[in-house]
Amino acid sequence: MLLTAENIYKNYGMKQLIDDVTLYLNEGERIGLIGVNGTGKSTFLKVLAGVEDPDSGRVMRDPNVQVSYLPQVPVIDDELTVLEQVFKGHPAEFRQLNEYEAKMMLTKLGITDFDQKMGELSGGQRKRVALATVFVHPADVLILDEPTNHLDSEMVVWLEQKLSKFTGGLVMITHDRYFLENVVTKIAEMSFGKMYLYEANYSKYLELKTQRLEMDKASERKRQALLRKETEWIMRGCRARSTKSTERIARYEALKAQEAPETNSSVSITAGASRLGRKTVELEHVSKSYGGKTIIRDFSYTVLRDDRVGIIGKNGAGKSTLLNMIAGALSPDTGSVDFGGTVKIGYFTQEGKELDPNQRPYDYIHEIASSIQTKEGRITATQMMEKFLFFSDLQFSTIGRLSGGERRRLYLLGILMSAPNILLLDEPTNDLDVETLTILEDYLSEFPGAVVTVSHDRYFLDKIATSILEVKEGGEVRRTMGGYSDWLLLKEMDEKAPLKKENKDTREKRPERAQKLKFTFKEQREYETIDQDIAEIEAKIAECDERIGLNASDYIRLQELTDEKTKLEALLEEKTERWVYLNDLAERIQAQEAGK
Repeated sequence: MLLTAENIYKNYGMKQLIDDVTLYLNEGERIGLIGVNGTGKSTFLKVLAGVEDPDSGRVMRDPNVQVSYLPQVPVIDDELTVLEQVFKGHPAEFRQLNEYEAKMMLTKLGITDFDQKMGELSGGQRKRVALATVFVHPADVLILDEPTNHLDSEMVVWLEQKLSKFTGGLVMITHDRYFLENVVTKIAEMSFGKMYLYEANYSKYLELKTQRLEMDKASERKRQALLRKETEWIMRGCRARSTKSTERIARYEALKAQEAPETNSSVSITAGASRLGRKTVELEHVSKSYGGKTIIRDFSYTVLRDDRVGIIGKNGAGKSTLLNMIAGALSPDTGSVDFGGTVKIGYFTQEGKELDPNQRPYDYIHEIASSIQTKEGRITATQMMEKFLFFSDLQFSTIGRLSGGERRRLYLLGILMSAPNILLLDEPTNDLDVETLTILEDYLSEFPGAVVTVSHDRYFLDKIATSILEVKEGGEVRRTMGGYSDWLLLKEMDEKAPLKKENKDTREKRPERAQKLKFTFKEQREYETIDQDIAEIEAKIAECDERIGLNASDYIRLQELTDEKTKLEALLEEKTERWVYLNDLAERIQAQEAGK
């Protein structure tokens, strides 16, 4: 056992944030900590890391156990260089031994100027330097708060592989559901101050949580039935003051005092948008450069009324630059961006609007709009705030008292209250809890307008995107149809293609053997049936796509269907390669026969 936290309590004002929570971390365990924003996840990590003390309870670890902690907002010295920040607090000998590894780690995370001052870096870059710091220092326990934020998809996959191989103990907060599926061995859910542990990855957790909630509901129904029976007995009056009746009265009082299980309210977002005319946003041969480096080169695209576009690419490739040009916030160096007369853009930026910490959430939303028209009718701003889990106590508190995730949710609500008909989202999944993300995905599927999003969240892109724009080095923007997994499959096929061509060229240079070409019996049968085989596999993939669409909210079934589709696509690729070989052989046999 590497780390023990027993009977932890933590109170903030009138709110019991952590209520008698116990957690044991053993070697080799990787725990994913999840829960609705504001439930105390980051606070609990601070207690585990020793940054904050609990009100009561204790955290114990062996003195020889080394702990590395990545906070949600890293503590940075703006005057230090990148490398000085990584090795801050360590002797010169440690830097000499580990500087090469640190530079490799920073380069992998997209930080290449090691002498740049920390004060000159963006928030995302600062978080990546802090992540490199955690990995450079040897540790038995990693405590990570949102490690995937500000990482592009390629970096997230790298981090996923690195943490999967980590042999120590890991506790991390993340809302990346593929990460939770592929990395963790346990999921710990924070809810109303309590912690619920599941020996599972994400898909199994969903199944086990449903079972727990059903058991809680069954227990509550039983309690209510017993309480009604005992209440009737109490109301009739006790016929005798016997010991038995005294015990029954005590049982009645205990049943009445028992609290019903608390459940999280769901974020329920109702789609509302302004009317969108035929003309939307048209980009014509746009290009953009910074400091002599081409970020976007000769790109043309028309945003369609019902578009669901995901923008991906490495950090610094130009994803946000492209989104800024679509928003009209940035002019291209060459080319043009033309907007339709009815276009009303809602732009959810990565950094977010600087919210006044002294302003009340109620006032912030009502300044944008007092109501919004939806398919359900006109809904007031107060009602929308309640749908977003901002009940009266939070509405009339101050923004400064909200958690980071709650502020992001408030900022998102402000965007939607403006009733846009084109939504531009720059890393919308950062700092939003899993439950809010799920409802946001459902909202976006019903949104009566276009959605263009920059995101590193592979699960999110697979759920909402129908096409992907990849911003590549050199400014090229490449479009592919489908979600992230479809893009990844095409990328892998492209990477294999040059190797196949090289092998083919090598074969063609070899002298042909002086022997008669012919099909074997097995190849002849395969050649006759392979077209039908390929057609059947393609039909199964199409059927699988249809079932995926029908089961979008059932994550367990969705994972099964996604796995099935992946296997079918691999089989299709294998059959296609075989088809190419057999047809090539058939053509050569025909040519040989014709040359006789």
